[in-house]
Amino acid sequence: MAECVWAPQYVTEEVGGLPLCAGIATATDLDRDEQNRQRRADARVIAKRTIREHDLPMKVVGIDFVDRRADIDQLVIVYFSAPHRVDFRELVRDLARALRARIELRQVGARDEARLQGGIGPCGRDLCCATFLKDFEPVSVRMAKDQDLPLNPLKISGACGRLMCCLKYEHPLYQEFNAKAPALGTAVETPAGDGVVVGHNVPSDTVVVRLAASGRRCACSRADVCSPRQQYEASGTTTPDAAPVVPEASAVPEQPEPTEERRVRKPRRRRRLHHDDEGETAQ
Repeated sequence: MAECVWAPQYVTEEVGGLPLCAGIATATDLDRDEQNRQRRADARVIAKRTIREHDLPMKVVGIDFVDRRADIDQLVIVYFSAPHRVDFRELVRDLARALRARIELRQVGARDEARLQGGIGPCGRDLCCATFLKDFEPVSVRMAKDQDLPLNPLKISGACGRLMCCLKYEHPLYQEFNAKAPALGTAVETPAGDGVVVGHNVPSDTVVVRLAASGRRCACSRADVCSPRQQYEASGTTTPDAAPVVPEASAVPEQPEPTEERRVRKPRRRRRLHHDDEGETAQ
């Protein structure tokens, strides 16, 4: 059973893995859904009582009934969370006897537990994992540091006790901003005058600058204080309009020129050899 919460509309992207709508629910379907809801509630109570009797560190998260398979008459799936692995072999036998069905226990993690139970996040909306989020991407404390968030577990943790999944959403935007915006303490030129960068405001794409003349702070657009030319100058290299650097004449080593003595000796040596050749011919 499902409830339609959004009117049909055309989408440009193809989304796979969605369930198919079998049709409008009838009165029989509504009665069956109400009975299954009551059976799940009763099974949850029995499972909690049996776990308490066995004194196991387990917490029941959800109950599912599967009664439309050809190989079994009825299957009860119990989702639970535990801090470590639990030996529940005796628990399965007692639950099967109490519920008169085949029992299957599945251990889930903290994030899967929040997905099954649902709830309201710190933003005041339904949990992302319980509404549209399909896969859990890894979230690190580095993402919170890049977004200048306080490293307080109570501030950056979700209902599951882990880091909030929404830290992953805006992290690429912060990385792009930090790569192009001037760093804190950088001297910049603004339309209001020269100043020093003292803060960043990534959502609004602005930079907080403390003016050197008056000492007041103002928010300037990143494009005003971080033009391509200013970025090039801040990198410590020459400007694009600067003339190419030509090495000084003193820096180039001069090669010694041949002296006049060598130029004079060569023709004398040639003349001497020429005379010797003539003498040998005359002999």
